[in-house]
Amino acid sequence: MLELGWELQESCTSSYVSFAEEGRCGEFIERAEAEGFQSHGLKHDAPRMFSTFRELMEVLRKLDPAILIPHGYKANLLGMLAARRLGIPIVSVSHGWTGESLAVKLYERLDKLVLRWMDEVVCVSQGQAKKVRRVGVPKQKVRVICDAVRVERFDNPDSEYRSQLESLFPEKPEVIVGAAGRLSIEKGYRFLVDAAAEVVREQPHVGFVLFGDGPLRDDIAGRIESKGLADKFQLPGFARDLDKFYPHFDLFVLPSFTEGLPNVVLESFAARVPVVATAVGGTPEAVEDGVNGYLVPPGEAEPLADRIARLASNPADRRAMGAEGRRRVEKEFSFAAQAEAYRKLLAPLISGETTTTASPLAAD
Repeated sequence: MLELGWELQESCTSSYVSFAEEGRCGEFIERAEAEGFQSHGLKHDAPRMFSTFRELMEVLRKLDPAILIPHGYKANLLGMLAARRLGIPIVSVSHGWTGESLAVKLYERLDKLVLRWMDEVVCVSQGQAKKVRRVGVPKQKVRVICDAVRVERFDNPDSEYRSQLESLFPEKPEVIVGAAGRLSIEKGYRFLVDAAAEVVREQPHVGFVLFGDGPLRDDIAGRIESKGLADKFQLPGFARDLDKFYPHFDLFVLPSFTEGLPNVVLESFAARVPVVATAVGGTPEAVEDGVNGYLVPPGEAEPLADRIARLASNPADRRAMGAEGRRRVEKEFSFAAQAEAYRKLLAPLISGETTTTASPLAAD
């Protein structure tokens, strides 16, 4: 969001508001302020929804935004109520739904209802747009504006990070397969573990690294142990400097059951790393099968293992596909293109104002 704010700064002023999220918002707020953006971390949060709404209203009255842009079910619900109370347009950004637990499913069901009342709904992929229209959001309200990546972040890789990856293993692997994400059921990592067992059986020089944390960490660790992969499949946890590791993966894998438009795919391509991913959500809008990576069906270890093994054994294909991935994100997933799409969307919504005075506010 901050990158988009920078791209929009010549035409509008962006301010950011975040829920407390048990203190997790602190780092984002600090970064936004350090980069010169006006930002506010709310003190209240769910389940104290009335207090949270009241505080949000106080912040919005002070900011006096021309438009409100919420992200996520909680921001959508309270943001929609606040926008209607204040008489300002509201544009929701729909990234995707995970359905990872009963509670999340209930929240997402509410979110699907709330989206119908937005002035516009921005979807990060055509795949997500189909889902949004399917739950009753009028077609004329739905817009697709893809996520973006700053490719320069992945240039000039530091070889120390390759050494760090190699040091995770008792015996240094020749090929390192990377993955990163929340360790939850919708990400499909159990099938990655099963696929890894098939791959290393034929190619023992391959190692797997899965960054991230979540409710299934113990289950995944147990599956790794039961498959005899303790020396071949590593779980280093959450990495704040994940960007630094991308260029040192030989290939990247995303075995999800559902996605909006996965940033990890765009970031892998920016680092010139080919991707093996499941053909779900907006992923096929970035991954071209056989061009910059491979697409496989979700929930099946065998085709996942086959494509991983194919790339692991062919460095020339990895280099060629990685180069194609980089070209793809440079051409189609830039922040400049994303910002221009937002300018065209927001300008007509701000009655009586031009984009030179508009002040969109993003609530995370």
